[in-house]
Amino acid sequence: MMKFELEHTDSSSQARAGTIETDHGLIKTPVFMPVGTAGTVRAVWPSELESVIGSQIILGNTYHLYLRPGTEVLQKAGGLHPFMQWKGPILTDSGGYQVFSLASRCTLSEEGAEFQSHLDGSTHQFTPESVIDIQRAIGSDIMMVLDECPAGDVTKNYAASSIKLTLRWAARCKKRAEETNSIYDHHQALFGIVQGVVYPDLRRDSARALVDLDFPGYAIGGLSVGERADEMYVMVEVVNEVLPPDKPRYLMGVGTPANLVENVARGVDMFDCVMPTRNGRNGMLFTTEGIINIRNRKWRDDHSPVDPDLSGDASQNFSKAYLRHLFISGELLGLQIASVHNLTFYTWLMAEARRAVLEDRYDAWKRGIRSKIDRRL
Repeated sequence: MMKFELEHTDSSSQARAGTIETDHGLIKTPVFMPVGTAGTVRAVWPSELESVIGSQIILGNTYHLYLRPGTEVLQKAGGLHPFMQWKGPILTDSGGYQVFSLASRCTLSEEGAEFQSHLDGSTHQFTPESVIDIQRAIGSDIMMVLDECPAGDVTKNYAASSIKLTLRWAARCKKRAEETNSIYDHHQALFGIVQGVVYPDLRRDSARALVDLDFPGYAIGGLSVGERADEMYVMVEVVNEVLPPDKPRYLMGVGTPANLVENVARGVDMFDCVMPTRNGRNGMLFTTEGIINIRNRKWRDDHSPVDPDLSGDASQNFSKAYLRHLFISGELLGLQIASVHNLTFYTWLMAEARRAVLEDRYDAWKRGIRSKIDRRL
C-alpha cells in the first residue's frame, strides 16, 4: 500500500519534508508533478522527464484519457505506464474540473455529472463509481474522487450544497475502490478532495468530513480559479489545520513559483500546474534570478546560458540568443527547450525547498528566493 513518512517539519513554518512510497517508486516531498493531461507532457519526452528534469511523479487526466484514447485501448496496452513509456508513479485527476470547465454542457444530479464531450459533442456521464473504474483502467498510482469544482464567485449557499454533494460522491468513490482491485497488480491509493470556495467554515466542514472517511491522502481543490493569492493562502492554512499531519496534502492546479514556495510554508506536499510547460511554449522562462520573456529584443545578442545556476539543465547547452532565434523563427525545438527548462526549474525549486526544510531554515530560504523569482528580467 501507499505509505507516507513525515521526515521533518520546519520550526519556523509549517513546511514539511516527507516520502511517499508507491509501487512505482518513492516520491520525495515537497514535489511538483508535471501535467501529462492526455498521456504526454507536451514537448517533452518521457525519458527526459526522468533523466534530464528529474521528475518523480506525473499527472494524467481521467476526462481526457477516457475520451481519447479510451479505456479499451489503455487496458490492451497494460495501462498508462507502458502506453506512454513512463516507469514512475502517476496521479490522475478524476476529471471533475474538466467536466465543469471544458464540456459543452454539464448537468449535475445525485447520480453524477452528465456532459457533452468538447471533442465531438457526444453525451457521457461520470458517476463516482465510473471514475474509479476508469482510473483502474488507466492504472494510476494515486486516484482522485469525483468532485464538483464550483466557480470562485458562487454564493455561500451554493458552495455549502456543493461540498455536501462532493462528500456523498467521495463516500461512493471510496466504497467502489474498496469493492474493486487494481487491474495491473499494483496498489492504487484514493485521495479525497476538499472544496468550499473561499469560505473558511465550509473549507473546515469539508476537510473534517473527508478526514472522517479516512482517505490515505487529501487534495485541496477549487483554488487558483480566479481568487486572490492571499485568499488562496488563507484557505490552505484553514484546511491544513484540520488535515492529519501523517498523510500527504496535494494542492491541485497551483501554480506560480511564488505560489509553490508560499504554500509549502503552509504545509502542502504536492503540486501540479500546466504553467511551466504552457508558459514555456509561449516564451516565458522561469529562472533562479527571475522571469524572462525570451522573445524580447534585449536577448538577441545575449550568448550567455538561460540560467547558469541550474546545473544539469539541458537548456544550458543553448544561449538566450539562440533560444530567442528559435522562437522568433517558429522552430519547434524552442518550445521543447523552454518546456524542459521550466520543468527543470520547478523541480529544482522543490528540491531546494525540501533541503531548506530538512536543514530547518525554510523561512529564511523563502525570503531569499521570493526576492528573486518574482521579478521580471
